[in-house]
Amino acid sequence: MNRGDPESAVAAAAEACSNWGRWGEDDVLGTLNFLTADKRREGAALIRRGVSFSLSQRFDVNGPQKGWRRRTNPVHTMLDTGTDAAAGLQGFPHGIGGADDVIAMPLQCSTQWDGLGHIFDHGKAWNGRDAATTVTSEGDLVTGIEHMAAHVAGRGVLLDVARVVGDGELPDGFAITEHHLTATAKAHGVEVGRGDVVLVRTGRLARAKREGWGDYAGGPAPGLSFTTASWLHRTEIAAIATDTWGFEVRPNEFDHAFQPLHQVVIPHIGLLVGEMWDLDALAEDCAVDGVHEFWLTAAPLPITGAVGSPVNPVAVK
Repeated sequence: MNRGDPESAVAAAAEACSNWGRWGEDDVLGTLNFLTADKRREGAALIRRGVSFSLSQRFDVNGPQKGWRRRTNPVHTMLDTGTDAAAGLQGFPHGIGGADDVIAMPLQCSTQWDGLGHIFDHGKAWNGRDAATTVTSEGDLVTGIEHMAAHVAGRGVLLDVARVVGDGELPDGFAITEHHLTATAKAHGVEVGRGDVVLVRTGRLARAKREGWGDYAGGPAPGLSFTTASWLHRTEIAAIATDTWGFEVRPNEFDHAFQPLHQVVIPHIGLLVGEMWDLDALAEDCAVDGVHEFWLTAAPLPITGAVGSPVNPVAVK
């Protein structure tokens, strides 16, 4: 890998890992096609204890965002309150009252999925489509994330790289390679393969919880190496998510680049990518019972034409 030539590296990886046309020219699911009914039954059979874990951060004004690309933290506003009800201002009969609220937020401000319309490569979107006609001011007209809403449920696998390779937390700039991923899977006694939803814990969020957000959103972080593109393609996983802002290692591994792994895995592999997931409680439980596979449901909100979605992933063991 020539650190001074990201353009050639992206082009080579895109050609080697392309899934364009694999599921037909009209495909809107990408690698979620690997998550079949059989794979869901396999995942459901992993429920033994019935213990569940939310893998989502909270959605509130105290989140990690600092305004880059107009990404702000959620703004929660009450429309009706108990105060209104007690004052008799709501106009309802026989003493009934209620509360309503509204939230305003970028769809990628906290725990979320990147949809297939989120990233382009030289003007091309997933499956070789023209980005200009696929995602317009009206939204993603073809691969809007609403198409995925019924599909993201199956076998989840946690790869706690931070625990196996590091000391519970990996340092910023640590590039997780295929070797790290496979060694972690071996240490956990699990296999990763077709249709799995893989969760990679780096420990970066744990550090942010302890020290404050700092540059968590967009700053240096551990993450997947660009060289894992072939592993992500070859394993035929359905999706991958991490506890970091940007999924891949930051600073990126090239001298002048911005998120080059995104540029390969979303528009070319068609991979569903999750970011800012809270994997800490699940990781602690997996370390105690030694079981790193589980039922996982993580449906995006079916927001028509969206290129990303908040999500509350739930793992059940």
